[in-house]
Amino acid sequence: MFKAVLIEKDEQGYRADVVELPESRLPEGDVLVDVEFSTLNYKDGLAITGKGPIIRSFPMVPGIDFAGTVSSSSDPAYSPGDRVVLNGWGVGEQHWGGLAQRAKVKGDWLIKLPTSMSSRRAMIIGTAGYTAMLSVMALEKYGIRPGSGDVLVTGAGGGVGGIAIMLLHKLGFRIVASTGRPEEESYLKSLGAAEVVDRAQFSQPGKPLQKERWIAAIDSVGSHTLANVCAGIKADGAVAACGMAQGLDFPASVAPFILRGVALFGINSVTRPKSERVEAWDRLASLLTDADLEPTTLEIGLNDVKGTAERLMTGQIRGRAVVDVKR
Repeated sequence: MFKAVLIEKDEQGYRADVVELPESRLPEGDVLVDVEFSTLNYKDGLAITGKGPIIRSFPMVPGIDFAGTVSSSSDPAYSPGDRVVLNGWGVGEQHWGGLAQRAKVKGDWLIKLPTSMSSRRAMIIGTAGYTAMLSVMALEKYGIRPGSGDVLVTGAGGGVGGIAIMLLHKLGFRIVASTGRPEEESYLKSLGAAEVVDRAQFSQPGKPLQKERWIAAIDSVGSHTLANVCAGIKADGAVAACGMAQGLDFPASVAPFILRGVALFGINSVTRPKSERVEAWDRLASLLTDADLEPTTLEIGLNDVKGTAERLMTGQIRGRAVVDVKR
């Protein structure tokens, strides 16, 4: 038996509860993992609260990522005792996920954790930090370098935004953080932001081409925010779009892309090639320490997941909620 958050939808309604399940209930997979830590991401919040059509079949164990130790494996790439991490691949949406003490998944979805990284640190970083790293890598591959101008980070108080600020700061960039919570200014500056601005200037319709302000941006908000961010990027700059907190729409003009040569990169963290996942996690292990991450961390247990998900959906959670599934 193992404990898990289980979401059900039937004649009794939509509900999420912590339950005990037999291992035989686990879905098919090559690798059985003893999960040690998981997280609460935005998608998990939508799934647990029922505020978004995230889950494709019921019942479902949510949790789009986890870290733990291989218990058994029919995949020759993994052996009992291997420490592993998973991000994406429909886990927590189409396949039972990480908010549980056991998970059974395809070996292709896993990578081995860097030797210097604990399961807890991996999940403080989680899919949010992994997505932030992929965003930074996209900007770097395009040629964005420290000293070429400010980098804007929207949704700075969230998981992606906070870790994006830390990564960019470690790499030598000057960061402007956008948030709707002015009381978080000192926190965001402690992460590495040089300047904090109000998100209100981005959240409404704006001019298709605006004053050139940033050489690059990492946007986890979408909608009008992303449109206004693109309109304010300097010539030959770039934007990494990795979220949709404001909306899926993109009410923008082609002007920044044609008249200034701005590049827009979509960051898909769900189905990256193994080589890219390994590169991202190796860089995260080298750039972020426990001391860096601890101020961003709220640690909870499985029984706290439902209430914390409600708070996440109303913008009351700062940074990262890491879940100790043994609690």
